[in-house]
Amino acid sequence: MKKIVLIGGGEIGRGNTSYETKEIDEEIVKLSNKDNPTLLFIGLASSYSDSYYDTIKKIYKNLGCETVYLKKKNIINNPDIVINKINNSDIIYIGGGDSIKLIEDIKEYNIDKLLENALNKGTILVGYSAGAILLSNLGFSDSYILRNESNEYKFIQGLNYTNINICPHYDTSIDKQNSLEKEIIKRKIEVYALENNTALKIIDNNISKINTNKKIYIINYKTKKELK
Repeated sequence: MKKIVLIGGGEIGRGNTSYETKEIDEEIVKLSNKDNPTLLFIGLASSYSDSYYDTIKKIYKNLGCETVYLKKKNIINNPDIVINKINNSDIIYIGGGDSIKLIEDIKEYNIDKLLENALNKGTILVGYSAGAILLSNLGFSDSYILRNESNEYKFIQGLNYTNINICPHYDTSIDKQNSLEKEIIKRKIEVYALENNTALKIIDNNISKINTNKKIYIINYKTKKELK
């Protein structure tokens, strides 16, 4: 059974018991069907991966997880450590940041093959923002804007572990919403647009929403409807 969770954004916990993604994090742990699952954090998209991991560790330790961290120096110097950590994880959480950097690093060091094998063996793959784009087919991203290479949001090709297109952080910018709808019309595709504090849960081919007080829209070149 393949299990993927795509998180659209939201404030993750920093010791705060009422942080935005709490319901999503609880559901991720529940999906493992274990009391004390092992969670591996991959923070290659972020320039602050150490502090990012510290936050993830606090959250998931409180939820009963043992947490481990895949550092860039492990990836470069110790491929055996990388293989071992991925193969022995129940949950792999891929954090947010620069989508382009993340996808390039994952491919360069052949981590994409390891992640696909883990998914096929039942490991839960979780993507937050850039991580969600990585796991999808196409993701609508601000990476080119952040890199000062463009002033436009653009679709980025992900690894297509789930054959859907997504837009994270849909509720953060009217410009982003307008640009997305123009691109959808031009490409004649369908996109799941996730507001912050929402997530898609994909079990094999069954797509559902992890219940929060925010919305996910399914938008194509003809219609826009809310996923219930």
